[in-house]
Amino acid sequence: MEHVDSHENEQNEDPFYKHAAEYWSGIPATVDGMLGGFGFISNTDIQGSQAFLKQLFKMNEPPGRGHALDCGAGIGRITKHLLIPNFDQVDLVEQDPKFISEAKKYIGPTKKIGQLFNQGLQSFDPVPGTYDIIWCQWVLGHLTDKDFVTFFSGCAKGLKPNGIIVVKENVTSSDSIEVDEQDSSVTRPLNLLHQLFQQSRLQCIKEAKQNNFPRGLYSVKMFALKPV
Repeated sequence: MEHVDSHENEQNEDPFYKHAAEYWSGIPATVDGMLGGFGFISNTDIQGSQAFLKQLFKMNEPPGRGHALDCGAGIGRITKHLLIPNFDQVDLVEQDPKFISEAKKYIGPTKKIGQLFNQGLQSFDPVPGTYDIIWCQWVLGHLTDKDFVTFFSGCAKGLKPNGIIVVKENVTSSDSIEVDEQDSSVTRPLNLLHQLFQQSRLQCIKEAKQNNFPRGLYSVKMFALKPV
């Protein structure tokens, strides 16, 4: 398990990113903290993700099961319950050092954890040809549209042959962006997410809705993306 520190001070000075970092620095390193007080939905979430991943493995040219990347990993909830059971090695990207530190304890003893990148996605660029699956969940609202496209363009190069980027995100019920001033994030409408995928030169090969979440929460969509 290699811990890689890589803080990009210039981008962290951007108020949008600075406020988000400050918000998360005050959030407890627990499943409930990661899910904004909705820790009880974790099992339902993982079941939905597992079903989606299973469909990807059944495709004609499926992704491999070698190396996965968990983006905005928090304490490693998705790594522990979804990625480790399905892949030989998992790397994590997370900007908050206390979450990275807690992830080692939360995930527990395993030889499957590779590198822990302590940085924000706005400054992360994966090594080309590394990953079978890049998993991005409930974190892209913390990227500006410009950095979203830059990040995903880098992710496309970071995939192995047949590699897939999976996005799982809240979507607004309107055609408008909704801004959360408290945690410095945005929730995008479906049409804007598709536009940003296209700008990143990614095609959506599969899309599904997460079912069985409580009423009153945002609709959550899963997308499987491949380079054009």
